[in-house]
Amino acid sequence: MDIRLDAISHSYGDTEVLRDISLEIPSGRIVCLVGPSGCGKSTLLRLIGGLERPVAGRVLQLGAPPEGCLNPLTYVFQDFALLPWRSVRGNVSLVLEDHGIRGHRADAIIADVLARTRLSDFADALPRQLSGGMKQRVAIARALAVDPAVMLMDEPLSALDSQTRELLMDDLIALWTRQPFTSVYVTHNLAEAVRLGHRIVVLSRRPGQIREVVEIDKPLSERGFADADLERTQKHLWDLMREEARAADEELLDV
Repeated sequence: MDIRLDAISHSYGDTEVLRDISLEIPSGRIVCLVGPSGCGKSTLLRLIGGLERPVAGRVLQLGAPPEGCLNPLTYVFQDFALLPWRSVRGNVSLVLEDHGIRGHRADAIIADVLARTRLSDFADALPRQLSGGMKQRVAIARALAVDPAVMLMDEPLSALDSQTRELLMDDLIALWTRQPFTSVYVTHNLAEAVRLGHRIVVLSRRPGQIREVVEIDKPLSERGFADADLERTQKHLWDLMREEARAADEELLDV
């Protein structure tokens, strides 16, 4: 299932947040949204996910979700959003219970996503017993359990230390390589964007407009440290954003 944004604009009262956003999100690709603070990245993600309706324009879902898809669109949040009294297995099971899936069918789905996220040995652990990186892997496993058409990821690694963030990027690349998924991925971190994104959308400061769409053709599995091509792409992204980010920060200070 592809997503198409057709001339999306959005405001909160008198504050214009997004202006005339048109974008294609193709199936089986990770599309990263980057831009200065306050440019509307998370708002755009909410519009794609149907949590809000745009003031103008349309969000179109093109084609059918994959067979067995329980939620066409599902979120992975920055703060994990795990229930502390439920085990790893129980947190993943929750999304299946919402669809009436229990018993052997649920057990098979849970075993599969825990294996894919390397959490099988921690199925009975509680969230308080897990590191930040493992908690986020549980959140990703929970999202995978509903076999979504599109995963909407709102800065999923920003709360983690740099070492854990690198490991989680490796995990996401391994997951995508094994079974490609579609994702819209919001991040402030340009290194994450060039490591994970097939397409990087650079937004201007508020009201957010598309400044440039950068395509990266190199396979995810071949994107490593000190990659000269990726470093050039990251520098190009920062060149696009530098003055916009400075102006956005000054606007926030003036408020």
